[in-house]
Amino acid sequence: MILIGMFDSPFVRRVAVSLNFLGLPFEHRNWSVGKDFESIRKYNPLGRVPTLVLANGDALVESAAILDYLDEVAGPKRALLPASGRARRDALQLMAIATGAAEKGVLQIYESAFRPEHKRHEPWIERCRTQMQAAMGALEAQAKSRGGRWLVGDSLSQADITVTCVATFLNLAFQVDPESSIYPALGELKDRCEATPEFAAVKPPAFAAPQPVAQSA
Repeated sequence: MILIGMFDSPFVRRVAVSLNFLGLPFEHRNWSVGKDFESIRKYNPLGRVPTLVLANGDALVESAAILDYLDEVAGPKRALLPASGRARRDALQLMAIATGAAEKGVLQIYESAFRPEHKRHEPWIERCRTQMQAAMGALEAQAKSRGGRWLVGDSLSQADITVTCVATFLNLAFQVDPESSIYPALGELKDRCEATPEFAAVKPPAFAAPQPVAQSA
């Protein structure tokens, strides 16, 4: 399998981490949606990442669909998302909140990266920032309620992977909680996950030396 996309994207990274936990080998194409747009479009008409190219040449797009496929390949006993019931609903809810926070972070970055300064709309940026921070607060509440355990059930699940990838991304991009002082329970979960070989093998480029991004970005 070939995974297309850069690990600074939490969507790409959660796929890579999941592949590692499931023991599924993959080749990585470190392509950017900016400079490698046309190359990505050869596999994904949207030119977006992540894209997972299977051995038969089929290309899967959108991280949730890719993760669903990986769980199917792994089988129900090894799948990272609970199969049914309350645990599955809780995991999906946490993943939705986390990816929503990531999307709001990405929108803020795009506002800075693609719009001239005089065309940036501060009320829109502030709305995205508010949504992002509210989502982080909800994730913190869940992590705190679990008392240092995994977010859902008694073992690591896709909820922990997704939430950690998003929390790391937002810390690197916006320093939303650089010293785990605002979201301590979420920070503890993030640090525990990031210490595993499966996460460490696919670190974002700026992982070792976070660079702050202006809050207006």
